[in-house]
Amino acid sequence: MADKLESIIEGCKRGDKKSQERLYRRLSGQLFAICLRYADNYEEARDYLQEGFINVFNSIKQYEGKGSFEGWMKKIIINTVLQGIRKKRFMIPLVHDYQDNYEFHLPHMPTDLSESDLLGMIQELPRNYRIVFNLYAIEGYKHNEISQMLNITENTSKSHLFRARTKLQEKVNHHYSKVKRVYKSSVF
Repeated sequence: MADKLESIIEGCKRGDKKSQERLYRRLSGQLFAICLRYADNYEEARDYLQEGFINVFNSIKQYEGKGSFEGWMKKIIINTVLQGIRKKRFMIPLVHDYQDNYEFHLPHMPTDLSESDLLGMIQELPRNYRIVFNLYAIEGYKHNEISQMLNITENTSKSHLFRARTKLQEKVNHHYSKVKRVYKSSVF
């Protein structure tokens, strides 16, 4: 019988190691997926997940039961990842800022592109573009929030997003041009 999340949370607040282990087993998979989206590799993502859980356990007494616990943990994990990135001084804003207030839209994505192919393409984006893309397009943050989180201007956030989407569209187009070539060669 699965433990109820509320009782696991209460156990974690008391510092119970078994409850901490249950929480880790229950939510580590989905939180690791978040870490993978931001990290450069598997090992770095594992480090972010471990540090994130330490942060969760250290601050779990502050969780008051308002809102989704998973959402609360997700914020801690994302902040942990961003702190790790800042520590490594990888966040170097582009010199060029877009001054116009453009609206960006996700490119049309063909439905036969697999999720793992798309996630792989996102992972291949340059770090700064990938981070802003993930925060905006996947996590749902607004540019003003991203600018505060990353200590960049809103225009730099918009620029990174625009460039990430452009590069992602190029990768999708390249993927489909390869698929077309393979299909044509197998037909004739």
